[in-house]
Amino acid sequence: MQPIKVYADRRSQPSRAVIIFCRVNQIDFEEITVDLFKSQHLTAEFRKINPTGQVPAIVDGRFKLYESHAILRYLASVFPGVADHWYPADLFTRAKIESILDWHHSNLRRGAATLVMHTALAPFLGLATSPDAVKQAEKLLMQSLGRIESVWLKDDAKFLLGSPQPSIADLSLVCEIMQLEILIWMDNVKKATSPHFEEAHELLFQVKASRLNNAAAANQTSEPSTKLKIVSKL
Repeated sequence: MQPIKVYADRRSQPSRAVIIFCRVNQIDFEEITVDLFKSQHLTAEFRKINPTGQVPAIVDGRFKLYESHAILRYLASVFPGVADHWYPADLFTRAKIESILDWHHSNLRRGAATLVMHTALAPFLGLATSPDAVKQAEKLLMQSLGRIESVWLKDDAKFLLGSPQPSIADLSLVCEIMQLEILIWMDNVKKATSPHFEEAHELLFQVKASRLNNAAAANQTSEPSTKLKIVSKL
């Protein structure tokens, strides 16, 4: 059986989630880097894999699939040996996972992705930023973090479903907010997926370190400025 091909950029949260899932579950795969900073996702070659021009995407034989949530569902359902807790056969539990994943895209991801773009990636790439977009993203993000705490992590729940082991929803959401201080939940997911969690986020750590070095250099040659601080309510 040929390994599946995973087209990804590790700067991308959805890409990291898929890579971690494959490694944790020992799914044989070939990682093919699609460099977003070099616009490789917009090439005609990649659009044959994913017409929308986004990562991640996978190719399993003749079958092509994109959108990270769909990919995680597919991998959990098709590959033998994937533990049931990732995407349970029980339809009621599975429906709860679907509910969280749907909420993720319209709330947490919208806030987190916009905030990271305007406060980290855009300055790093020399792109224009929007203070208004940052303000709205910060508001949505803090509301989302509060919702996670009050709805899914209440009563000292270890994972989002209140179960002792993580689901694909945990993996998808925690990769989204890796940079935020939901320490207990993050630590639980990291331990459950170690060492693959750390390995998949290595590039993110490099981008962060580069940004911090650039900021430190700028501070040495300019007056101190007020910086946006995001503090979790958790």
